[in-house]
Amino acid sequence: MKFKVLCVAILVFTIKGFSQKKPNIVFIMVDDLGYADVGFNGSTYYETPGLDALAKESLVFENAYMYPTCSPSRTALFTGQQSFRTGVYNVPVLEQGTADENIFSRWTVTKDHKIYAEPLSENGYKAIHIGKYHIVGPYPNKELNLPYPFKEKLDQPEPGDYCWLAEHKTKEVLQYYPQGRGFIKNVGGTYKGDPAFEFGGYKSYKGGYRAPFSNPFIINKPTDEWLTDRLTDEAIEFMDEQKEDGPFFVNLDYYAVHKPIKNRNDELFEKYINKPGDSITGQGLGKRREVMAGYATMIESVDENIKRIVTYLDQNNLRENTIIIVTSDNGYNGGESRNNLMRGSKREVYEGGIRVPGLISWPGSIKARRSLAPITLLDFFPTFLEVANIHGFKDVLDGNSLVPLFKKDDKKFEKRPLFWHLASNNNKQKACSVIRKDDYKLIQYLATGKVELYNLEKDPKEANNIAISNSRQAKKMLNELVAWRKENQVPLPPNSVLKN
Repeated sequence: MKFKVLCVAILVFTIKGFSQKKPNIVFIMVDDLGYADVGFNGSTYYETPGLDALAKESLVFENAYMYPTCSPSRTALFTGQQSFRTGVYNVPVLEQGTADENIFSRWTVTKDHKIYAEPLSENGYKAIHIGKYHIVGPYPNKELNLPYPFKEKLDQPEPGDYCWLAEHKTKEVLQYYPQGRGFIKNVGGTYKGDPAFEFGGYKSYKGGYRAPFSNPFIINKPTDEWLTDRLTDEAIEFMDEQKEDGPFFVNLDYYAVHKPIKNRNDELFEKYINKPGDSITGQGLGKRREVMAGYATMIESVDENIKRIVTYLDQNNLRENTIIIVTSDNGYNGGESRNNLMRGSKREVYEGGIRVPGLISWPGSIKARRSLAPITLLDFFPTFLEVANIHGFKDVLDGNSLVPLFKKDDKKFEKRPLFWHLASNNNKQKACSVIRKDDYKLIQYLATGKVELYNLEKDPKEANNIAISNSRQAKKMLNELVAWRKENQVPLPPNSVLKN
């Protein structure tokens, strides 16, 4: 996903108008938050007044893209690298089929793939990771000793089984944890993709969200009540400790609004269960109305906590030298929310599964507006390097710094192709490669070679496959996709009819 893949050093310069002082960075990832699950993207059912206010003074990306599931998204975000470089295509436990039909995903990101906290910490940043991590597997020593490609998908312990924990506290495994990768502290980050560690998992009363927490990487406190509140407490406490020395980097990855859906409290649930639904998006309507009401309480809780962070920065005169980024790791989960304006949901490469909310706030250094420029999760790592004025990072980065978009749109971003490669299957999505360029998106399935082509401007619901009726455009985009795979030696599952 580049104008050119960046294989040499990134040369970063001081941008005119930026402070010579390195800015603080607060990167907030909300789990499973769909594009239309926020007011500033059109929801009238879910209430996000804090985010809506922040969006008015931010650069909001209309076309912000992730992978369709959390593992490849988080790996690509942390490393700035495409899935084929790291071998993480899917959430391993969600993969379906045989080794002939899949290249089964890795789980643990090895140390030869640096994550963004490493160059930041080497250049003076004090960084904390809070919340979901998900780039170390439950059995990393076993995993890393297996021949690759794997013959079977990786698995994980059942809720309530802590057999993995002792190994994860050893020096050998902690090198793959945040504190072994540039962060000075880790609160709550481990292999698991949801907070429900306790017996019963999703079906338990607490579900990992209600205190006392079952996450062994969170030390319970007498004041604990709700997980999202506690994670925000940790972020504010860290910023308060570092504000005089700076710069700081807060990597705040809420477990919310990932299932299990747990009502924040009875009052909020009553508010949403009695609130009229949104007939346009379908939110708050239908058979799963009660689930959506509970989901709405979790969204409101996230919104309130993001507002707490903004308020803290304002009250301590830190806003002008702090970049706030808010986004999500994939589209909404179809069991918890709805968006009738887009096709698909989490696990799918249709827009509902990969298009997410995205905003950047930096008073005085960004022109507040909505931008149509498509951006990708791979763009954040090079953005962090540029705003931090870090030179000479030598690893491959597949994205582009977003700094040129801070003040005005740039046609290079509008014209560049964005690529995805999923070499494994899940229950909703067959293995495929995807290219999005201009107003079009083309999907090619790896097993059969069949293609789908959609005009996203004219057909945002991706209802009409125009691969045959617009064969010229389909051929043009397919050629570019094939050339990308060939240039990068992108691996294909054994059963694929395609050749690189």
